[in-house]
Amino acid sequence: QVQLVESGGGLVQAGGSLRLSCAASARTFSTYTKGWFRQAPGKEREFVAAITWNANRLYYADSVKGRFTISRDNADNTVFLQMNSLKPEDTAVYYCAAAPGSIATSDREYDYWGQGTQVTVSS
Repeated sequence: QVQLVESGGGLVQAGGSLRLSCAASARTFSTYTKGWFRQAPGKEREFVAAITWNANRLYYADSVKGRFTISRDNADNTVFLQMNSLKPEDTAVYYCAAAPGSIATSDREYDYWGQGTQVTVSS
């Protein structure tokens, strides 16, 4: 069974950092675009960042640009989200996802999803 498993979430003070990881169970995911989305309580899921399979294109939501960095290690089937200068408004459940194609920013373009990891930023 194909799986994406996120880890690295937790509680951090404003201004702090966290690094999320997403491990994929199938080698085929090395050719997929990988993305991170988040969903805060009472809000719709929103795009955070995406990276193509060979990391030659990266895309970020304006709200995280300059603070978050997406990267991937295809040898380990893992994608990362380094989050710096965290703000209380970054509090959400963060999901990783995989899309079979080029850069994708809509959740409708992603076929596989992880279970999510909670990130809470205190003020």
